[in-house]
Amino acid sequence: MMIDPLSDIAEYQCKINLNLYDSPQCDRLATQAAAGRHLWILPSEDWPSKQMINTGQFKGHIKGHLINCPSSQVYLVKLCEDDYNAWLPASSLNDLELTANPYIPQSFSEIEIQACIHQIVQFAYHAMDTPNQYLWGGTVGPHYDCSGLVQAAFGSAGIWLPRDAYQQEGFVRLITLDVRSIMLSCLEFGDLIFFGVNHQADHVGIYLGDGRYIHSSGMQHGRNGIGIDVLSSQGDAVSRRYLQQLRGVGRVIRSYESSGSYHLDS
Repeated sequence: MMIDPLSDIAEYQCKINLNLYDSPQCDRLATQAAAGRHLWILPSEDWPSKQMINTGQFKGHIKGHLINCPSSQVYLVKLCEDDYNAWLPASSLNDLELTANPYIPQSFSEIEIQACIHQIVQFAYHAMDTPNQYLWGGTVGPHYDCSGLVQAAFGSAGIWLPRDAYQQEGFVRLITLDVRSIMLSCLEFGDLIFFGVNHQADHVGIYLGDGRYIHSSGMQHGRNGIGIDVLSSQGDAVSRRYLQQLRGVGRVIRSYESSGSYHLDS
């Protein structure tokens, strides 16, 4: 069946892993959608205008590019599990299929999530043991960015988190955002450790205990892939650099439940 996104408002499912982009030019990866994930193709009237982007009125996840591509070449989509907006090339339309079973968010209690933490951390360890390198926008193995690894690890247990580090920081129950008050004894296995130099987190890892955390870090200042670092001034240069950017700690106590709307979040 041919998909006509301009007339068909329906929920689709990815037949294969797909790359999604942060602008209509599709020249920089924003995120990835694993096979089986659900998405909406947003109607063109919901797309942000040039004026909205230029004036900063558009508060979605698309980052600062003008919309100047013909609609027949690119489509704005919204992933159902985390409400993330990104651009899909028209060449990927045939990799979608109409879903007979619309996505229904699953609720988890804090106790149920805690019971899954071992599985979640094991996913991260397995990802580290698989040859990998840092990939901006990566959420499908073997290559991940920091929040993509965290989202995929929790997703392996059916628990959904928002996509980006700053969104994950806003979603968890914060243990503290005051780095001066962070005591390792207050941290639990599976907590999220947030880093950043500005007003919001731009990096995240998963706490392992004994001051250690696992994360995917970049080439310039990190390990160019998944590794383990320590929250200690006695660590190596990479650990010390991230320690200087430590923002706070949060605990996952629920699974993200999507809005269920195919319209653009603004």
